[in-house]
Amino acid sequence: MRTILKSLVLGSVATVALAASARADCGEVTITEMNWASSSVVTAVAKFLMEEGYGCDVTAVPSDTVPAVTSVAETGRPDIVTELWINSAPQYVELEKEGKVETLGAVLSDGGEEGWFVPAYLVEEHPELATIDGVLANPALVGGRFHNCPEGWGCRTKNDNLKVAYGFEEAGMEVFDHGSGETLATSMASAYEDRQPWFGYYWKPTSLLGRYDMVKVDMGEYDAERHACIAREDCRNPQKTDFQTAEVLTGVTTDFAEREPEIASMMSKLSFTNDQMGGLLAWQEANKASAEEVAVKFLSENPDVWGAWLNDEAREKLAPLLNR
Repeated sequence: MRTILKSLVLGSVATVALAASARADCGEVTITEMNWASSSVVTAVAKFLMEEGYGCDVTAVPSDTVPAVTSVAETGRPDIVTELWINSAPQYVELEKEGKVETLGAVLSDGGEEGWFVPAYLVEEHPELATIDGVLANPALVGGRFHNCPEGWGCRTKNDNLKVAYGFEEAGMEVFDHGSGETLATSMASAYEDRQPWFGYYWKPTSLLGRYDMVKVDMGEYDAERHACIAREDCRNPQKTDFQTAEVLTGVTTDFAEREPEIASMMSKLSFTNDQMGGLLAWQEANKASAEEVAVKFLSENPDVWGAWLNDEAREKLAPLLNR
């Protein structure tokens, strides 16, 4: 399947290669490739479109949130920072205030989601499990256990505070602290495959929530002040609050936005829903595919989506893909 998809894309692009090179006026572009799966897919898709649609010479720069923003602050590179989780990058906000960077848009249109989940088949049988009050009133229906994050994860601190706020002990809800992300994921997968109860923390977009139909438990309203407290280990009086939905953005340096406005325009439209990205990540895991192969799958199957991101010239260059 991967070979067929890749051949289709490369074969189509070959038919417009001469036209692309003849009209190429985009220069060198640097773009982050953060060290997690969804970001690598975003970068692979963006790189393909910039190279084949706009004639750019693109370099993907392996990075992480803080190093990427620090690099932009100190050197003005890379030109494009994408899948930037803004709640982990306070320095980026300062750079934007200083006029050094410009936010183009939300690359994950739903934002990054985290929370407490139960399998959809449980909610179908017991609708009350869609809310935290229903879960804690019926702990046996979810296995009587909450699957917690490993030590050292930010979500572990939040969950340890929230279990007090929501009264897990009083409700008879056991908390199982996982030793790694792998065991946390395995616990959900094993339960789902056997249609057993499961209740715990997870986040998306991820391959796991792309593969399994899980329902995010309604924890009530999000409260910024309460959330700020439960994110600290020294939160003395944790109160009930939902998790914050994280903005996940694409930003560029202001110099790049002025130099390459057509690329900036395209990147401002390049966006995925969590369901789209989760499905791609699930396919990637099942097929042991690279980010480039996932990009090929997306490009081959969704020309109506990414075609709307392009300007007229790029759309003409990639017409064989769009009209196949």
